[in-house]
Amino acid sequence: MEGDDNPWQQRLGVWWIAQDHPDQVAIFDSPGGVRLTFGELAGRAHQLVRGLRHSGLQRGDVIVLVLPNGLDTVMWQLATQESGLRYITLNTALTGPELGDIIAHADARMVVVHRDHSEHLGAMVSTLPVDHRVVVGGPADGFVQQEAITEGQESTPPPDRSLGGVISYSSGTTGRPKAVHRRLPDVDPWDAADSLKRFGQAFRFRPLVGAHLVSAGMHHGGCQGFYQGAINVGQGLVIMERFDAERALALIEEHRVSTAYMVPTQFVRMLRLPPQIRDRYDHSSLETVVHSAAPCPFEIKKRMLEWWGPVIWETYGGIEGAATIAKPHRWLEKPGTVGRAIRGVTLRILDDDGTELPAGAVGHIYLDSKGSGFEYKGEPDLTRSVHRGSAFTIGDMGYLDDDGYLFVCDRAKDLIISGGVNIYPAEIEGVLTAHPHVADVAVIGVPDPEWGEQVKAVVELNGGVRPTPELAEELSAWCAARLASYKRPRSVDFREHLPRTDGGKLSKRTLRDEYWVETGRNL
Repeated sequence: MEGDDNPWQQRLGVWWIAQDHPDQVAIFDSPGGVRLTFGELAGRAHQLVRGLRHSGLQRGDVIVLVLPNGLDTVMWQLATQESGLRYITLNTALTGPELGDIIAHADARMVVVHRDHSEHLGAMVSTLPVDHRVVVGGPADGFVQQEAITEGQESTPPPDRSLGGVISYSSGTTGRPKAVHRRLPDVDPWDAADSLKRFGQAFRFRPLVGAHLVSAGMHHGGCQGFYQGAINVGQGLVIMERFDAERALALIEEHRVSTAYMVPTQFVRMLRLPPQIRDRYDHSSLETVVHSAAPCPFEIKKRMLEWWGPVIWETYGGIEGAATIAKPHRWLEKPGTVGRAIRGVTLRILDDDGTELPAGAVGHIYLDSKGSGFEYKGEPDLTRSVHRGSAFTIGDMGYLDDDGYLFVCDRAKDLIISGGVNIYPAEIEGVLTAHPHVADVAVIGVPDPEWGEQVKAVVELNGGVRPTPELAEELSAWCAARLASYKRPRSVDFREHLPRTDGGKLSKRTLRDEYWVETGRNL
């Protein structure tokens, strides 16, 4: 075996691991209880590649996956990555029309759904100009079963391999999903998989050791990036069908999970568990737990670090590209930072006119990663609007300190301007999230005849807590003790549920529309 003295020097990536370490466990646990070795997983993916070719799919064709968390998602992703196909993963919670819009926009040739979701999707899919409709998990009217594609196909590596990849759609918080599209490089997929060990090194995912917990939605880009990074360095996956706070702790203990990806709302749910439940499970195997997708309130991250120790990492970026990594010890040194730029990326803070701002000044965050350009599929004007030369923005505002560490203030579109003063809702949301009765909160600007906008907090309470005027006053007092007067919410409303995307981002546009509709303001 190559590189025994240094595990990073040996060949890694799913395909090489399947060849060199076929008995290494690739799937420790998954819905349905399936457990697979790397040899078995790669063999299934090879069969699917051959079956897709037999079905007439060619390099560059698009497959849409509408699948719940599970083994099938991993297998289909691997098959597309080895056959030059592009795949799109979509949330099973989307309605038929929502899925139909994306499938049509993507010019997909194949749609793959789970039997549990085929009934409400079947009528919609049948009207779309796709060539192939595939179902996994059992038969469904109007769909070909997955087994019909793989039946009789060899499980050996297929000839003429070519690299495929993902087309990422945004969560649609602006009301219109965007598709990030990149050219497929002319690289052998086995070499590409091996190159992902650089990703593993960056986050200290040890090769061929440990297990990775998949607890977020597998259709979500952040979750995908990390479980693919883990499996390509030889860490087996522990896949949850859906997130449950105590179940996640039990799986960490049972499988000695070493790495994981989570979103901040999952941290909040685990911290809300009674102490006797949290203390019941051993989490000492954890080495790297990465969070992203939405801002993590300061107090929540601080409490997670106190509970789990210095294993909480953060990464900042979007479907357009990654930007920073904040290692635990750096965050402790500079609380609130999302880290420094990763290799190959330059961070720039620009004002509205595109002038670069000095350290400490808040402006629009731009990422400059020459050579890794992207476009929004079918939207050249939108593509141009987010670029300044080779740099692009994902819509956030923030500043760099003197050491080059980035601090994100908020989304530019979420900025509240009251009396000419900029107010960043994320800061206020972080304060309110720390209140013991608050399950979730959205802070938005609402019309004010004198100041233009005033700060409103829209709060979702923990189960069993009743919304009352007295509680609204208590939350206002909680903010008054922790925030400057101009940042404090002038009113508090209560909702049974707040709208969040599957990636954990608040869908504030829906809330803002309710309060601004009478003003005629275009949001």
